Amino acid sequence: MRNLRVLAVAALLGFGPLAEAQQTETPLSYYLPAEVSYNSSIPTPADILGYNVGEWHVSHDQLAMYMRQMASLSDRISIIEYGRTHENRPLYLLTVTSPKNHQNIEQIKQQHVQLTNPAESGKLNLKDMPAVVWMGYSVHGNEPSGSNASLLAVYHLAAAQGPEIEKLLDETVILIDPSINPDGLNRFASWVNTHRSKNLVTDANSAEFDEVWPRGRTNHYWFDLNRDWLPLQHPESKGRLAKFHEWKPNVLTDHHEMGTNATFFFQPGIPSRNNPLTPESNFKLTQKIGTYHAKALDKIGSFYYTEESYDDFYYGKGSTYPDVNGSVGILFEQASSRGHAQESTNGVLTFPFTIRNQFTTTLSTLEAAQAMREELLAHQRDFYKNAVNESKKSKTKAYVFGSEKDKARAYHLAEIIKQHQIEVYRPKESFKVDNVTYTPENAYIVPMEQPQHRLIEAMFEKRTTFQDSLFYDISAWTFPLAFDLEHAALSSRNFKSGQLGQKVADLSFPEGKIVGGKSDYAYTFEWHGYYAPRALNQLMDRGIVTRVATDKFSTADGKQYDYGTILIPVAGQPVKADELHQVLQEVAQKNALQVYAMSTGFNPQGIKLGSPMVRSLEQPKIMMLIGDGVNSYDAGEAWHLMDDRFGMRPVLIKTNDFNRASIDKYNVLVMAEGSYSNVSKDKLRSWVQRGGTVIGMGSAAKWLSSNGIGNITFRETKPDTVAQKAYADIANTEGAQVIGGAIFETKLDLTHPLAYGYTDTQLPIFRSNTLFMERSKSPYANPVMYTSEPLMAGYISKPNLQQVKNTAAVDVSSVGAGKVIAMPDNPNFRAFWYGTNKLFLNSIFFGQIISNGSARAEEDAH
Repeated sequence: MRNLRVLAVAALLGFGPLAEAQQTETPLSYYLPAEVSYNSSIPTPADILGYNVGEWHVSHDQLAMYMRQMASLSDRISIIEYGRTHENRPLYLLTVTSPKNHQNIEQIKQQHVQLTNPAESGKLNLKDMPAVVWMGYSVHGNEPSGSNASLLAVYHLAAAQGPEIEKLLDETVILIDPSINPDGLNRFASWVNTHRSKNLVTDANSAEFDEVWPRGRTNHYWFDLNRDWLPLQHPESKGRLAKFHEWKPNVLTDHHEMGTNATFFFQPGIPSRNNPLTPESNFKLTQKIGTYHAKALDKIGSFYYTEESYDDFYYGKGSTYPDVNGSVGILFEQASSRGHAQESTNGVLTFPFTIRNQFTTTLSTLEAAQAMREELLAHQRDFYKNAVNESKKSKTKAYVFGSEKDKARAYHLAEIIKQHQIEVYRPKESFKVDNVTYTPENAYIVPMEQPQHRLIEAMFEKRTTFQDSLFYDISAWTFPLAFDLEHAALSSRNFKSGQLGQKVADLSFPEGKIVGGKSDYAYTFEWHGYYAPRALNQLMDRGIVTRVATDKFSTADGKQYDYGTILIPVAGQPVKADELHQVLQEVAQKNALQVYAMSTGFNPQGIKLGSPMVRSLEQPKIMMLIGDGVNSYDAGEAWHLMDDRFGMRPVLIKTNDFNRASIDKYNVLVMAEGSYSNVSKDKLRSWVQRGGTVIGMGSAAKWLSSNGIGNITFRETKPDTVAQKAYADIANTEGAQVIGGAIFETKLDLTHPLAYGYTDTQLPIFRSNTLFMERSKSPYANPVMYTSEPLMAGYISKPNLQQVKNTAAVDVSSVGAGKVIAMPDNPNFRAFWYGTNKLFLNSIFFGQIISNGSARAEEDAH
């Protein structure tokens, strides 16, 4: 009886019973609207792929081939490649519209973009303009119903016949991104197709539904590309955003999947969690579009919900970024079969059913965009007009940021800002704000009076008050804090438009060079530059002998050198003096460094170049644990930083292989956030005791502490059990204690090797957990400490704020001859947290030279 009731409910929800799950061929008629006729000269997906949609998971190469072929067959479709992934897979964007519109597509595009220019938009006749709709599918590779639905969307738009489709194509330009994440999609399709049985197995215990680590959600470096719309750290995002701004769509859809036991969600999300910079009109338009989805899903019998989950706060997501650009972003979340057919609480959920819902809401979005065309166009026009008007009234007239010692970090932030179609300038002349001098050479100014006013505010604001205490993603992402740059909000009191110098048209990477010509004695470069670690690694790769100064010194010409200065002697190198000079020229240029030629080791102040305080460096031989139990995001961020950005060669060792691996050839171990229950603590402790450096981040630091590897102590957090609370409030009450992602102030000991290269004792750190590390009993073990008033931006509950105050952000403890470096936070967050990357890299390069406090005393005694 129970099974009969389950199947009855499943029938109501649109799920199929087990017998239906065994049907491996789903006819095209299951998906397509019955009232539409199709051009028989246009091949169906099965004609091209050799199987019906939903029978197999489409691989990316098949998807790409299909899209190219459809573009070649239909005069309604054109296709371009807008980028390549890390694994060199092509990223495609299809433009679908009427043949007549295709003939004037550049003019249509230019006119549409004028909607975002208040000086021009008032002249436009909205009645004659097509709406622009962007369809984005499967940014998460293991949420494949979107990309598989794109096969149907392109077929329908190419082959459908009749006055309705002709009118739709005349009145809209449809941009289709069939796979936002090709690398992840291919990884997942390979897994589920490999484990598919001829007779479909629906038992959730089947390997088909349990893909191996790191799973297909992420890109090559295990990043969630749906969080990269603002940071723009990956080729997929950079290429896509360039096309987004080339078109400025009115509506953008973002097709996702969620848990197998769910139904179907479409936005709006929870109203109280909208970003306050998004206008109310956006929410109302999203609601109105939602009525079209509801009608379409009702027609095919699918259950759904809206306004009860998810949010539109973080602008780095695909469904939220459009909202701060005059568009309407719409998130779709479909219950996932995670394979071909899987049992759920609603009955057997089939892959074809998930595809049909995504395809159905693709069509309902197009219907809404066509019906609301003038309303959507007017919203985009008014969004930018209102933004410019707001900018004129704003107390903040501009933001300035820069760095005297490290132009590379400032360059990279300016690079991101410009990709968002925001104007950036150099100062006309030097000026001072809050005792910081900004010069035309080291600073950039972003004036607020421009159409992207709201997006600028979103990137620079330091919000600490919120309408809601729950967030689907992070609550703060202030970019100058993420980059640890000197910055200031300029008011009418300290900013005039005449301060704007040259508008930055083309950014160029900062200059690097050798200062002082060729030396026969030694060269030095300071550690302030962002790419100083890459330069050091490049020298080590060539076998060049390097040393680091653990104290300050100055030369006869008055040049002062900071802690962490790198020394390269000319004598004793594997290359001759001329070749060394040439190598250093190349390294300086590639890494935006000033390398100084030294003529003597006798410095008038501070240590001499032959001092015991100038320590020899050994090249890091890095291993990083990956696999089961490890947080793939955090591990991927560390891997990406070392490999892609700094040219290092970490060896990735699976946690399951560590116990039998030969590890004596490595001297650095990176442990990202994760659980390491299958790793031998005795083997790891012995390796550290013999001189290894282990870097434990997040819960890895807690694991090291629990297993007695290092002298690390964490505060125990106790839940509030005093007051009786309503059961209905459990999610909100507990959720409010989560630190989803906020920014906090820490204080640095600039003399410590882990702080080499920093020039300011204040360092903003990103935190997204409730691990609070106690201060060590050793006075030298905590080079980074949270301050007594640490919150800089974002949400944290009052109890957690009390907990984090004056706790340790980094702990260094000795274990035999080795070091354990614990960081409760992730210094490499989403690849755009440039400001704390150096803490991680210093741990790798300088962990070996950290003293426990007795070395200098012994030297002084002699």
